Amino acid sequence: MYDLVIVGAGPYGLSVAAHAAAHGLNLRTFGRPMESWRAMPSGMFLKSEPWASHLSDPRGAFGLDTYARTRGVRAEHGVPLPVGFFADYGDWFARQTVPPLDERLIRSVTPHAGGFEVVTGDGEIFRTRTVALAVGVLPFMEIPGPLRGLPRGYVTHSSHHGELDGFTGRDVTVVGAGQAALETAAILTEQGARARILARSDRLNWNTLPPALDRGLWQSLRAPHTGLGCGWHNRLYADTPGLFRRLPAPTRERIFGSALGPAGAWWLRERFAAVADVRLATHLVSAEPTDDGRLWLDVSGPDGPSALETDHVIAATGFTPRLDRAAVLAPGLRKSLRTVGPGGAPEVGALFESSWPGLFLAGLLTAPSYGPSMRFVFGAGYTAGRLVRGVRQHLRATAGRGGLGRPRSGDTRTPASRA
Repeated sequence: MYDLVIVGAGPYGLSVAAHAAAHGLNLRTFGRPMESWRAMPSGMFLKSEPWASHLSDPRGAFGLDTYARTRGVRAEHGVPLPVGFFADYGDWFARQTVPPLDERLIRSVTPHAGGFEVVTGDGEIFRTRTVALAVGVLPFMEIPGPLRGLPRGYVTHSSHHGELDGFTGRDVTVVGAGQAALETAAILTEQGARARILARSDRLNWNTLPPALDRGLWQSLRAPHTGLGCGWHNRLYADTPGLFRRLPAPTRERIFGSALGPAGAWWLRERFAAVADVRLATHLVSAEPTDDGRLWLDVSGPDGPSALETDHVIAATGFTPRLDRAAVLAPGLRKSLRTVGPGGAPEVGALFESSWPGLFLAGLLTAPSYGPSMRFVFGAGYTAGRLVRGVRQHLRATAGRGGLGRPRSGDTRTPASRA
């Protein structure tokens, strides 16, 4: 039986694995390394600064800057790096810090006497005392209501696309106003598509060129640098997720829904100028396929209702951390977990343990509890060491009683009967 099984091999999963391996835990990590990053179009760049994009190992020896030096690349403040370079960094980090990955996907995680039963996509069963769920963002993609249920020939999410050259010469409507939407529209235009933006917001927001790291005491005090951008609010989110978790639930919900909202990177603005059709303050009302294989969109904008035809819609509308979308967890286990906020995200304790003992969570699912930093790579540095400390505490606490995990809700049924 393993001490820890990690489900997911993105920045959070690899960081947790690095800390667990350093502490000598018997672990196994499942997933294709950096899969969602490697699937992005080749023309995309990291929005975060290189110094805020490190994966986490206990010694801090395998940061993005260290990898860049091995490649003869300077990871500089204010200079964006390609997402493909970052994906390669994740592969290198894994080779340096964790046992060999098992690239199979996990079909289910079910409570079992002494811990959990983990089943791979091809049916092999593993037993483990604890599980860390670090499945990234892909299971939580958000599609606007009017587009749900339409075939992928008509509608896709921005995360579905590795490359966008298949849309050359076609009319493509991109829904959203954040980095993914604006960069997707820019790349589509550069590759010869007729791209438009459809956004509910009444203006596009753009991040400004980051100020120099060394800029004097006064400027640094007025707007300190953080891994999430400049400013004291960002300092709270970046440096004190533990304090964020202690805020009243309504306050956390309000901040999670509004902080670090949609915005384009400063370096994208000039490229985006080539996108000629930008429709702001516009809501998508309905979408219906036409007889000739296109989509008819009814929209409501500043001038009232209107309609347009398009060949394809790409929803660049982000990700919502809902527990019901974590399909890898057995239904009984999902239903037993305490949730936080109206979105139905799981509640997470001080060391990233869920309300089911031994089940730990990392990444986007923890953002409603720990704040906006968990939506970014930057949050892996706060998460990994603490989560592994929680795993070790759980293993010590259960060593003398067989490790039988029970929900904290007062339910006296066995885990197997609840799954």
